[in-house]
Amino acid sequence: MNIKTMDTSLIQKCFLAGANTIDAKKEVINDLNVFPVPDGDTGTNMTMTIMSAAKEVAALENPDMKTLCKAISGGSLRGARGNSGVILSQLLRGFTKEIINVEEVDVDVLTKAFERAVESAYKAVMKPKEGTILTVARGGAEKALELNGRTDNIAEFMNKVIMHMRDVLDQTPEMLPVLKDAGVVDSGGEGLITVLEGAYAALIGKEVKYEIEEPATPATKTAGADIDVVAEADIKFGYCTEFIIMLEKKFDSADEREFKAYLESIGDSIVCVADEDIVKIHVHTNDPGLAIQKALTYGSLTRMKIDNMREEHNERVIQNAQKIAEEQKKGNTASAAISESEKKENGFISVSVGEGLSEIFRELGVDCIIEGGQTMNPSTEDILGAIRRVNADNIFVLPNNGNIILAAEQARELTQDKNIVVIPTKNIPQGIAAMINFVEGLTPEQNEEAMTEGLADVKSGQVTYAVRDTVIDGKEIKAGDIMGLSDKTIETVGTDVVETTIDLLKAMMDDESELVTIYYGEEGTEEDAEKIAESIQELDDEVEIEIQYGGQPIYYYFVSVE
Repeated sequence: MNIKTMDTSLIQKCFLAGANTIDAKKEVINDLNVFPVPDGDTGTNMTMTIMSAAKEVAALENPDMKTLCKAISGGSLRGARGNSGVILSQLLRGFTKEIINVEEVDVDVLTKAFERAVESAYKAVMKPKEGTILTVARGGAEKALELNGRTDNIAEFMNKVIMHMRDVLDQTPEMLPVLKDAGVVDSGGEGLITVLEGAYAALIGKEVKYEIEEPATPATKTAGADIDVVAEADIKFGYCTEFIIMLEKKFDSADEREFKAYLESIGDSIVCVADEDIVKIHVHTNDPGLAIQKALTYGSLTRMKIDNMREEHNERVIQNAQKIAEEQKKGNTASAAISESEKKENGFISVSVGEGLSEIFRELGVDCIIEGGQTMNPSTEDILGAIRRVNADNIFVLPNNGNIILAAEQARELTQDKNIVVIPTKNIPQGIAAMINFVEGLTPEQNEEAMTEGLADVKSGQVTYAVRDTVIDGKEIKAGDIMGLSDKTIETVGTDVVETTIDLLKAMMDDESELVTIYYGEEGTEEDAEKIAESIQELDDEVEIEIQYGGQPIYYYFVSVE
């Protein structure tokens, strides 16, 4: 088949065919995930990214090239989720920038479009790593440049480009040892080729699917506006008390432990973070005066804030009930959870998963919770929606997952009317640490530095089960095994959840460890968490151990060591 040019109609068909092809094969791509965890989601992320654009493209009737390109670029940028999805959206963005001003596309235009696509994608990633989707995309662009001038047949051109990209994909295990150990090729590269193979099938006239189904999206909640959580809240301690101690005497780790113990005797939801000259305090108590009197023995106080939570609770329940009733009358329940408030200087958005973890973020001052994380990475549009909900000049975004950071940064680039600060938190414990390190009164730049620097002090881990057999870092793993993962690798493998968690914490701790926090999930229990804590305490009787309900799915425990 000799195809010299592609008009808008053919490009539209090819794009929709590519989207449907990856949708049909997303689970195959998910299975290429290096770590055998139950949240391998590259295929899902790439599919939902391109489907966001495909929905807009499918709705166009006889579009011109400019309209089609805007739908592809804008839809994929807003719908991008996960690192692979963001990179795919940038590839599409660069590609459409090159073809937007032409009426028909030939081999020469395609070559330039491939080159611009790769350029855009590489710019989006701070530290590009070879052996990934970027390498596969660049291989395609290089092959296109080699073929340009040798053939003007788009069908022949695309077939050879895709074949070369698959050859590059097959070499990715040699570029990334972790792929070789796991016996897989790069999942993002496989996803990109899958899209192009679907588009090529449409190009040469094969029977393909063009219908686009509505993609699912994670929920976004405004912190404090979830009426079910508020209505069921059991407020044991009535006053939310916050202040900063300006130290006038020594306050070492022993003093910190003593002060925390005192606060625990008069309340809960304790936050006590010491820096060189200040100590930041947060406590829920029925007698704020006791906390203040104790604090005054260490120095003077500033930024004092005491809120009556019972009063706020009652007012919030009434207000939210009224608001939901009004919205239901209008048939618009989706906006019922949006909190209307006066504009403030600083606001916070956090990605979270699990009722307990979300409540911890709310107590730390997060305005808007995006439900997502491990099993459902929120899209750029989800984050943009949260940004619209928070009425603040400066908004700090906590992705709390390494696979969400790029989507958050993309949302920042698409926001013009607010100052968006993305703190590159890679997990929940880092997100909590970042919130604790925020200090009211500092500039956004100062807080960004303080919150980011605080991440280095937190070692994080998680415990889950293996979904397939593999070998990683010399560890043989069988489907169903329990795995303890640190920030960097799989530290421990076993058959018992409690023992594996203990082994993970032992691997994470060192002589400087002062605080261990255990967040138990849906499949973990407080009783087992206490067993873990007892074993760690026997190992080190000086370390402080906290147990929190996280409620997260899939992961039995999140743990952190500071």
